[in-house]
Parts: sequence; structure tokens; C-alpha cells
Amino acid sequence: MEMLLWVLVVLLLLFSSLDVWYFVRAAVTVVRAWFQKPVWDVLGEQRVSGRVLLHDIDLGHMNNARFLRECDFARFSLYSLNGVFKACRALRATMVVGATTIRLRRALCLGEAFELRTRIVVWDEKAFYLEQRFVSCRDGLVAAVMLCKQNVVRSSPDKILQFLCKRKVECPDYPEDLQHWISFISASSQALRAQSGLEDKTGAQEDKDK
Repeated sequence: MEMLLWVLVVLLLLFSSLDVWYFVRAAVTVVRAWFQKPVWDVLGEQRVSGRVLLHDIDLGHMNNARFLRECDFARFSLYSLNGVFKACRALRATMVVGATTIRLRRALCLGEAFELRTRIVVWDEKAFYLEQRFVSCRDGLVAAVMLCKQNVVRSSPDKILQFLCKRKVECPDYPEDLQHWISFISASSQALRAQSGLEDKTGAQEDKDK
């Protein structure tokens, strides 16, 4: 009885201080991918089925934050299936989200089934750029589109792709809408650097080098 009480206390502390279900689902997503068919095309689209449940909703439709949460798990699944996680472990690299933006076009209502389609669109020397689409199974409408910049730390997208494909992989052309978004990120970064006084220091160093 005392042991059971201690277990309940530990669980209570965990659930009150951590988003336990997030970590449980992330682990389940990665383990499940081990038993699924690998995605041999690294740039191929992966489709994950989902449904709007009670814990996803506010006012009868999916909460805005839940869209981003579902995208997290879809990326975990994609990276597990296409080998990107494996390459990161081999290269001792990690990946962090550098930027996201989402356009919500229509609500996904309670009980509605959807398909989350995730793919790597392009990359540069520091990051992968992904597109993730929520497609309603009811009418085929794209309910939301998210763009994600996935920064690679201690390595690069080129090295990851060469590790997986055993050759140099040419980057596809940048879609126009993605180019605009990347320009926005760059402008935002420069503005924040200027506000922090970092731009002046950089400029001074450049003048010194000249």
C-alpha cells in the first residue's frame, strides 16, 4: 500500500510538472516507425492519419496549438522513416526548429479525420525547409499549411543527405512562396540583431577587416 502511494505521488509530480503525454507519444511515434516500411526517397512525402479528439479541441474545433503539436510528431515519424535521425546520430548532430509559420484555412471539427502530409522541400547550408499540410478526409480540403525551418546543429543538411544517399544530392528549386518566407525570416533576424546592437559590432568588424 505504501509503495502504491509513492507511485501515485511520483506520477502526480510528473504530470503536474511535465507534459508527460508529449514525451510518451514522441517515444511511441519513433518506436512505431521501426516496424514500418522505410521511406527510401528522402524528399518523398509522408502521410500520417489523424482525428480530432476531445483533448484537441476548444469551442468544438482543433486548438491552434494542437496543429503545431501534430506537426512535431509527423516530423519525428518522417525523420525516423527516411533515416535522417539515424544520420544525425552517426554524425553526432542534432536538429532544432528555427522558425515556423502556419496558415489556418478551415477549422477541423471534433471527430473529423485528417491526413497530415509532410515533406522536405529544400535546404541550405544550415537548415532543412519542410512543408506540412493538414488535408481533411471529409472533403479533401487543405485545412492548414505549415512551413518549418529545421536547423541542423554540428553538421549540415548536405552532409546528412550524403550520408544517406552516398552521393551529392542537388537541392530542388525554391518555390516562390518559400523564398518570400525565408526573406522574411532573414529580415526579422537582421532587425533583432540591430535592436540588440549586434549589427553595429558586425559592421565595425567588417570595416576593420577592410
